[in-house]
Amino acid sequence: MPQTGKRDDPYQQYNFLVEIDGVARAGFTECSGLTTDTDVIDYREGNDSTMNVRKLAGLRKYSNLVLKHGYTADKSFWDWRKKIINGEMDRRSASVVLLDEERNEVLRWNIREAWISKWESGPFNAKTNDVAVETVELVHEGLELAT
Repeated sequence: MPQTGKRDDPYQQYNFLVEIDGVARAGFTECSGLTTDTDVIDYREGNDSTMNVRKLAGLRKYSNLVLKHGYTADKSFWDWRKKIINGEMDRRSASVVLLDEERNEVLRWNIREAWISKWESGPFNAKTNDVAVETVELVHEGLELAT
């Protein structure tokens, strides 16, 4: 294979942005749950004499997107969660954007119909000087890698 002089290094996992309704939200220390899977359905036709089981695709499922960040004076996640608690369904779009070392976008995962199913605070511990962390879980109805 001829060398082109250009390295194709993997991207580092700390260099990402999260956008909600197109607005970049800064300061996330962790983002996990970019997962999709499909149930497998075993099926055998009644007249199949070989007794082979066919594998069919079933329901598509998406894991919750878990976001963690240090507390600031911004209460927008709590306000969004409070709407859900009060029975007002507030679905939003979101994107997770992976950046290269020059902070250029290289990959984007788009999430649709997201809403906060879980909000968590803390823990608070007077014996450490760690940053106070807010955690939110977004359920959603679709994940795609934008091209």
